[in-house]
Amino acid sequence: MSILSPAARMAAVASRRRFGRWTSRAVELQDKVFRRIVEKGSKTAFGREHGFESITSYASFAERVPVRGYEELRPYIDRIMKGEKDVLWPGLPKYFAMSSGTTSGAKYIPITPDSLPNHIGSARNAFLRYIGKTGRTDFVNGKYIFLSGSPKLDESGPVPCGRLSGIAHHNVPHFLRPRRLPSYETNCIANWEEKLEKIIDETINEDMTLISGIPPWVTMYFEKLLQRTGKNNILEVFPRFSLMVHGGVNFAPYSEKLFRLIGQEIDMLETFPASEGFFAFQDEFPSGGLLLIPDSGIFYEFVPAERFGEENPPRIPLSGVEPGVNYVMIINSNAGLWGYNLGDTVKFLSVDPYRLTVTGRISQFTSAFGEHVIEEEADYAIGKASEETGAVVGEFTLAPLVDNPGGMPCHQWFVEFEKAPADIKRFAESLDKHLQHRNDYYKYLVEGKIIGPAMVIKVPRGTFNRYMDSIGKLGGQHKVPHLSNDRGIADWIIENVQPALS
Repeated sequence: MSILSPAARMAAVASRRRFGRWTSRAVELQDKVFRRIVEKGSKTAFGREHGFESITSYASFAERVPVRGYEELRPYIDRIMKGEKDVLWPGLPKYFAMSSGTTSGAKYIPITPDSLPNHIGSARNAFLRYIGKTGRTDFVNGKYIFLSGSPKLDESGPVPCGRLSGIAHHNVPHFLRPRRLPSYETNCIANWEEKLEKIIDETINEDMTLISGIPPWVTMYFEKLLQRTGKNNILEVFPRFSLMVHGGVNFAPYSEKLFRLIGQEIDMLETFPASEGFFAFQDEFPSGGLLLIPDSGIFYEFVPAERFGEENPPRIPLSGVEPGVNYVMIINSNAGLWGYNLGDTVKFLSVDPYRLTVTGRISQFTSAFGEHVIEEEADYAIGKASEETGAVVGEFTLAPLVDNPGGMPCHQWFVEFEKAPADIKRFAESLDKHLQHRNDYYKYLVEGKIIGPAMVIKVPRGTFNRYMDSIGKLGGQHKVPHLSNDRGIADWIIENVQPALS
């Protein structure tokens, strides 16, 4: 037997004390992080411009440092990319993590020598917590697959640039590298479908025990693997596959299909990473939400989502959050991100300890009529409709239909079914009922006949892959937008797959 299993158990035992501090002293740990990053930030151009030397409390910090999106931070990033030191954080970043932007194309997020341990160490801690809670270590003895973007780094400038997954690739501990798949060469393939075929070539005969990736792309990998092998399920291909790691999208809409492809339910480990940091991970099995990491160089602030559009919305440190409120997460970090709007919305399930769930993106919502439907509500409604009608949903997107020649304005849902309901009208009615249950504004609009009930349009399988491919975002860590406040995706679907609509 590999020595990794006993070594992993020992490391899990050694980590218990730190996890105990997270649950009992999170606010105290956050205060230490705040003081530490402000002190180091005072030695930077940003710190001098914002009076860090006179910051004595969180209140004085919030007065001096406004909430910013990437565009507002970009002038500082541009200076760093030209080689200027001590701009947002002392020295130069070790890397820039490239991620997709909304208005600005690619975003370049600094990863400093101080912040890199947050990314690598937090992933390690998630596994140690899983081992400590479940006692299961079988997964460490096989091969691991991480479905991710290219590990190629652009080293033409003063700071190497690449996808976060590529940066992580270069920082995996040496003793784990022989167990990691796919190969560097395969991971560098740009075309997702070509890359997926090569991943299957490299993994089909291996002893895969751990698979990590966002659910839609793991689903595609499993489907193609079963087509290639002719097997009934993934456990017939990989008998010792025992742990899947996922994050980035709500798992619930994909769970039934994934477990069916696997052949049975297996352990799932949910994480909350981003280019800007690794923020939380599942620490209870079954899940009780994601445990916030309070001592890894990130100081968190939270803005109530319903007030985010105000000129000076309230900013709340961890000590002031309340369960059940939808917040926009703001971070200040040892990567030099100050008052940075992450774009994600979260809701705390408890504050003792601080466990949360990711509810969506503040930029992804549907509110053409004032209803402000968020992703958590849409996922809930479509999940309940699937449960009540026996349907299995592969992907979906929701867009407003303001000008409806055939009737009242309404929400238009484009749904790609793995298993279509016997009665699409009943599915639509169930979906609408459950969305009204979760969103009072939407219920008021429907009951007041300001908008009509939901319209569900079934689209053929592969529609959303075609759409993602059309915008150059097929595969990797890219996710289908489930909510839009415009007709961009909806109009593309109607224009490109209209003959198959029903």
